[in-house]
Amino acid sequence: MAHSEHNKSRRGGPFALIILGALLLFVAPSIHAEYPEMAITALIGGFIVGGLGFYLNFIKRRGRL
Repeated sequence: MAHSEHNKSRRGGPFALIILGALLLFVAPSIHAEYPEMAITALIGGFIVGGLGFYLNFIKRRGRL
């Protein structure tokens, strides 16, 4: 039980948001090719989700040091 904190993954949530944002940026516009407004929405959503993950993973962590 003493090592339970040590074995937890610390990069799960924010890193997953960065990956999801990258997937939205690359995949969603090609999937929504027949609906250009959905492609633009997916691009903007990809930037927002990836930026939020980047903030939580790198910027916010530096404040705790």
